[in-house]
Amino acid sequence: MSTPPGYPTVSPYFIVSDARATLAFLRDLFGGEVLRTHADDEGRVRHAEVRIDDSVVMLADAAPEWPPQPAHAHVYVADVDATYAKALELGAESVQEPVRKDDPDKRGGVKGPGGVTWWIATPGS
Repeated sequence: MSTPPGYPTVSPYFIVSDARATLAFLRDLFGGEVLRTHADDEGRVRHAEVRIDDSVVMLADAAPEWPPQPAHAHVYVADVDATYAKALELGAESVQEPVRKDDPDKRGGVKGPGGVTWWIATPGS
C-alpha cells in the first residue's frame, strides 16, 4: 500500500455546513495550506483538502444526500491560549476555555464556522 506523496495514512473527512468558511478558518487559525478544492456547477464544494502541519483534513459541503455531521478534531498547537483567543476573533463559538484537567495538556475547544468542534491543546510536561 502507498499513499499519495505527503499524505498520512488516515485523514479525517468532514461534511460541513459551510466548506469555504471552514477552509478559511483552518487557513487563518492553524496556518493550513489548501491543497485542492473541487466545486460543482453551483459553486458548492464537493471536495477539498487542507494540510495542517503533518496532517491532511478533507471536507465537503453538505448536500441533501449528505447532511452535515457533528464532528470533533484534536489539534496540538504551540500556545493554546493564543490559538483559542484567535479562534474567537475569527468567529468561532467557545466550547471550553483552555484549562488543564486530568492530564498534563492544557486544552480548550471551539466550534468553527462549518460546525466542527476543534479541541486545541498545548502539550504539558
